[in-house]
Order: sequence, then C-alpha cells, then structure tokens
Amino acid sequence: MDNRTRKLVIWMPVFLALAIVAGVFLGARLQSRLQLSTRTTQANGANKVGLIMNLIEGNYVDTVDSKKIIEAAIPEMLKQLDPHTVYIPAKDMQEVSEEMSGNFSGIGVQFSIQNDTIMVIDVISGGPSQKLGIRAGDRIVKVNDSIMAGVKVTNEKVLKKLRGDKGSKVNVTIARKGFAELIPYTITRGEIPLTSIDVSYMIDNKTGYIKVGRFAEKTYEEFMTGVDKLEKSGANQIIIDLRGNPGGYLGAVIKMVSEFLDNGELVVYTEGRTQPKRTFNAEKKGSYLGKKVVVLVDEYSASASEIFAGAIQDNDRGTIIGRRTFGKGLVQEQIPFYDGSAIRLTVARYYTPAGRCIQKSYKKGLDDYYGDLNRRYAHGEFEQKDSIHYSDTIKYYTRMKRVVYGGGGIMPDLFVAADTTGFSPYYLKITQKGLVYQYAFDYSDKYRSELGKLKTGQEFETYLIGHNILNSFTEFAAKKGIAADAKGMALSGKIIETQLMAYISRNIIGEVGFYSVISRIDPTLKEAMKAFDKKEMLVQSN
Repeated sequence: MDNRTRKLVIWMPVFLALAIVAGVFLGARLQSRLQLSTRTTQANGANKVGLIMNLIEGNYVDTVDSKKIIEAAIPEMLKQLDPHTVYIPAKDMQEVSEEMSGNFSGIGVQFSIQNDTIMVIDVISGGPSQKLGIRAGDRIVKVNDSIMAGVKVTNEKVLKKLRGDKGSKVNVTIARKGFAELIPYTITRGEIPLTSIDVSYMIDNKTGYIKVGRFAEKTYEEFMTGVDKLEKSGANQIIIDLRGNPGGYLGAVIKMVSEFLDNGELVVYTEGRTQPKRTFNAEKKGSYLGKKVVVLVDEYSASASEIFAGAIQDNDRGTIIGRRTFGKGLVQEQIPFYDGSAIRLTVARYYTPAGRCIQKSYKKGLDDYYGDLNRRYAHGEFEQKDSIHYSDTIKYYTRMKRVVYGGGGIMPDLFVAADTTGFSPYYLKITQKGLVYQYAFDYSDKYRSELGKLKTGQEFETYLIGHNILNSFTEFAAKKGIAADAKGMALSGKIIETQLMAYISRNIIGEVGFYSVISRIDPTLKEAMKAFDKKEMLVQSN
C-alpha cells in the first residue's frame, strides 16, 4: 500500500463524520428557517396554497414570477369543481363586461377577413363610421400606422386595433372599388350597441318571428321593441327562436318570459348548499298573455334559454319545439379581486317551476361533460326522440298535469330531428372551405349597385334564381379545387342555392334578408308553423 492510499484510508472516516455533522447542521438550519411555516401548515391545512407560495418565494433555488404561478394555478384548482366556475383574468374583464352590458366603444362596422383583407360587411346605423361615409364593401387596408392588408390578420388583432375608449380617435385607411386613391378617415370612437335580437319580422300576415341570440343587460328592451313591431304588423302568434342561444343575463330572461305569464306565476327558482331557496315570479300580467307562442330550441340552447323554455313549458303557456337543450343550470356569483380579475363561483342551481333541475350531471369530469353532445349524436339523439335516455329520468308535472321529464336540459314538446337529408361529400367539401360564404361576398361586392335595388328576401330569391347563381357557384368552386359533382349537386343543390341566396341577401339588406330566405330549408320552423294550427295549442286568454 503506497503512502497516498494509506492517507486516504486513515482520513476517510474523518471526512464521512464531518459530512454527516455538516449535513445535520445545515438540515437543522433549514429546519429552523422552515419551522414556523411547517407549524403553520399543520395548523392551517386549508390555506396550504398560500403557504406553499410563501415557501417558494422564501426558499426556492431560483427567482420566480409569483403572479404568473398563481394565475396558472387558479384555473387548475377550479377544474376540480363544476364546469362553469371560472376565473377571469384582469386582461379579459373588459371584454366580459362589454358582453354582458351590451355595448362597447368602437368605430361601428361589421367586418369579415377574406384573403388577408378586412372587408366591411355592414356599417352600424348611426355609428361613427356611417356618419363619415364608410360603406359596406370597403376594404380596411391600414389602421393608424399598421398595414392590415396582405398580411396575416386575425379577428382578435382587428378588434384590438379598432376598439378603444369612447371619444378616442383612430386613423383608418380605406380602399374602395371605383376609386384609384386610398381614402383616409379619422374616426372618433363611439358607443356601439351589442344587439341581442338578431331579427324580428313577419313570416306571414299573422305570424311573427323573433330570433334572440343571447341574453344581456339590454335584451329585454330590444325584445319588447321587436315584439311590439310584430304586434303592430298584425301578429297574433309568435315564434321565439332560442336555438344556439348560450344564455346570459338572468334579469333579462325573467322580465322577457314574464310578458307571457300571468301575475304571480313562477318563472324559476334557485337553491344551493349555502343559498336558501329563492323564487322569481312574474310581477304583473304579461303584455302578450293571450298570444299563441312557440319556442324553438336545440342542443346549443343553454342557461337563460333553458329558463325561458322551462317557464313557458311548465306553466303551459306555449309549445317547445326542437331538440333537448344543453343542460346548463348553475348559478354563478361574480366575485372581484383587487387586481381587476374575478372569479365566477357556482353557488346554486336553477329549477323550473315544476321542480326540474336544468343542470345535467358533471360527476365524471370536464372531458365527459363537454363530450356529452358528441355522445348524444353518436347515440342518435339528434335523429330520433326515442334514442334519448336521461341518466336519472324523473317525471314532473306542468300546471295542466302534462308529464315533463327531468335529468338535465329541457325536452321539447315536439321533437324535430337534425336535417341531414341534403348532405353529400361535395357539400361537405365546399363547407369545409367556406366557399358558399366567399362566393356570396364576392357576388355581393361585384353587383352591389344592382342588388341594392332589391328590398326583400323574396325579391332576392326571384332575382338570383333568374341569374343562375348555382351554375356560377359550381364554376367558382372548381377554380378553388372542388370539382363539379353531378351526384352531389343533385342531393345538395337546393341547400347550396338557398344558402347562397340567403348570404347574398344578408350582405345587402341585413339579417331580415338572411332569415326570410334560409327559412325555406328550416324543418324546425316549418313544424312551428304547423303547430299553430293544432287544436291542442297551448294559449292563455287575457
């Protein structure tokens, strides 16, 4: 054994002993530093998240962004609750508030992005852009110093550029057909209403139709204006279309549905673990109590839409037509934080007047909850009423002792299957590429002056059929890579042609043009018209 090895053998026990002592010493120091936190953690386990953040900030090896960690952690925590308890970061609060209040500040145009170009689809009446002379068909090529044409732009980017504080100014440069030079505008942003009523018009001389897109703070006033217009036009029966309506402001739906109920009749009630039962009743005799009412719903009708449908159904005030609704019946309370963010915490459930809980089950987790519509489709629920199976189906009874069912969502009185009869591989291809919409915009843009002479959806149908737009569209689609398909066109031609006419009509005269044309291929609306003639049609007299 050489001298070096001999020294190593002699000193090794000493090194190990020193290492152990050092480890114990350092551990004791670290334990001393953490001792208070450890005792606090043991005593206050419910506040573990805050204590963990204190430990990270005080002891973690690297510098951390505590705010970023907390912002990321909160949504993950809330996923352990129900699907509709959510965290709203401060940066998103303005958009959420605008959606619920029903207005925002901007320049007052509706736009569409086509081929990396911002096309003005419509100019809001009375808005800042209309007052300056901006027109439908104009192209926005520049906003302030930012080029907006020929580059990849998104809806979010455009909205961020065009919206701003009321009274602030934005420079917008327009390209207009027939003008060689670009046209600069300096626009003072104003308050722009976010309307809830998509359209209100007479289908025939006695039937009014009103489409409610969402429920916001001003929806009731808009709804009353729309229905009053129908009443003055002679409507004694009304179709209220809530298909695709995701819900929204509770106050709006309570006031709206009360207009079809008698004084004191129950609209909805709420109840939760810490929330006592709270009832919402009609506070007066409804203005439209004597009118025949049909409410249209589908699998995307949710929340406030389901409250409306449930109140009409359980009080036997009208007929619900369509497919089972989404099943969103949880009450959220919005709680603000010091930094401008907020949490929407579920505190109760909604129940219809008959006692049905609107909320469907979410016990199997978020993925299962949001996959529910896909399962419904796979089970054939969109095609046959008999395929519907609630997990906890319970019978309930309306005021007139009609049987209705619980288990989540509102089951309509009259089921209408989703219409897939005109679908074909050709139709699927042109739809995936958005070719109907593109063609309709190009056609409207090209013939805007001539089309501007037409005033009704019927006039558009007559004009466009006479100009063979279906043949023209087939050639357009072929240039876009979708070859002509005689078999596909035989199956889907009517749908494609009707959609073309509806979109072109919308581009020129607005939503009333679209809905009056697209109704030709709407089986649910057709069933609603038939329902009015049935003897058992539910109606309450004044």
